Amino acid sequence: MASSLLSHQMRYTVQRSLGLFVPRYRCVSKTATKSSLDFEYNGPSMKTEVPGPRSRQLMKQLNVIQNTDAIHFFCNYEDSRGNYLVDVDGNIMLDIYTQIASIPLGYNHPALFKVMQNPQNLSTFINRPALGILPPEHLPEEIERSLLSIAPRNLRKVQTMACGSCSNENAYKSIFIWYRNKERGNSKPSKKELDTCMINQEPGCPVYSILSFMGGFHGRTFGCLATTHSKSIHKLDIPSLDWPIAPFPKLKYPLEEYTRENAQEEARCLEEVEDLIVKYRKKGKNVAGIVIEPIQSEGGDNHASADFFKKLREIARKHGAAFQVDEVQTGGGSTGKFWAHEHWGMDDAADVVSFSKKMLTGGYFHKDELTPDGPYRIFNTWMGDPSKNLLLSEVLNIIKTEKLLDEVQKSGKALLNGLYDLQLRFPHIVSAARGVGTFCAIDAKNEQMRNTLIEKARSKGVVLGGCGERSIRFRPALVFKEHHAHLFLNIFNDILAELK
Repeated sequence: MASSLLSHQMRYTVQRSLGLFVPRYRCVSKTATKSSLDFEYNGPSMKTEVPGPRSRQLMKQLNVIQNTDAIHFFCNYEDSRGNYLVDVDGNIMLDIYTQIASIPLGYNHPALFKVMQNPQNLSTFINRPALGILPPEHLPEEIERSLLSIAPRNLRKVQTMACGSCSNENAYKSIFIWYRNKERGNSKPSKKELDTCMINQEPGCPVYSILSFMGGFHGRTFGCLATTHSKSIHKLDIPSLDWPIAPFPKLKYPLEEYTRENAQEEARCLEEVEDLIVKYRKKGKNVAGIVIEPIQSEGGDNHASADFFKKLREIARKHGAAFQVDEVQTGGGSTGKFWAHEHWGMDDAADVVSFSKKMLTGGYFHKDELTPDGPYRIFNTWMGDPSKNLLLSEVLNIIKTEKLLDEVQKSGKALLNGLYDLQLRFPHIVSAARGVGTFCAIDAKNEQMRNTLIEKARSKGVVLGGCGERSIRFRPALVFKEHHAHLFLNIFNDILAELK
């Protein structure tokens, strides 16, 4: 993945090495052709502070019912359009966070309205079935048309779920079942196994583990939380499992200036992975699987090279562990390829790939051998939602017909080049711009400054999100165009200039 950043950062390196001064003009002086989304607003329009009076009133009302400490403001989704989110006080904001990276085509896309308005689809939206026991007639056809049409290479089985956390949770279960069946061979579970599993003891409940990485985020359910290591607030006071945690490479930017150091850092982390697998095997806690994000997202937009992932994949094979790639946030096209792991250039990149967010539904693709060997082993009431498959089919159609992955590469280049320019001009405020496609980030000098930048952007009509200790992450919709990038960069330039 890190190799994809080289060309984007070359201009930054040349400018810095030559000591070039950047003129004091707006970050981008010429905008690209406007998007074809005619129903969009022309730009941000702010009427009140954010949160405004109506939002604060609703926060007070909701706080009687549940905790509202994380709420930024209340939204008017009916009036939101494309890349623009409208709040209940009438403020129109350019949204580059898109509901934590989960909106593929922006707000209220006309094509999705047509899906909702089609009379033939009404029953699918009204009647939500228990898919594991009573699926609808057209489910196989719908899955083939939607999910299987974009299945990762060599993964032709897919299990739908409702969200990212339950996708990973059940993927872990599939890995454990597969691993135990390998050990058991052709034998069926013994009576002792059947009895002891009912009281949470061995051998029915084997002491296996999933290896994860510091900085990783895989969800907030119990098993997922054991593999999540991004922020303490997620894990505090929750009992957890003794599963191995490996270091994720901490690369230095720009990458081409630190080739040797970054290679050494990745080698150190890979060595630690092998050491942990051996250590836990000796403890009687075999590593059944390894889970990793192609880009650590919530943990700070941390990148690693394609070579790192290739070698990690080989380590999993060597030790008989399943290799799971968590594409909940990176999947769906925002890196310029549909799956971020495609940037690794591997024919057999994973045994399991989990997804959600921009995919509208949740689930995981997997190899044949990870198919559960009996009913109710991977199961819950809904196991996804067929109505989301209908919407996803249309999303995929729009991505293809409008060549949105090409657009992502163009707008991502504009966004990242603009961030490089800004960090040259304001190095005391921002640094370490990085990204692939529109999946970009930049660091502030500290957490307080990061939060200040996000708040000031919001007050000027731009919605941003934070991640890690001091990073700002950019997660626009796939309909984010070059002119949206230029619009944001001009606004962000003004904010940085005010703080200088």
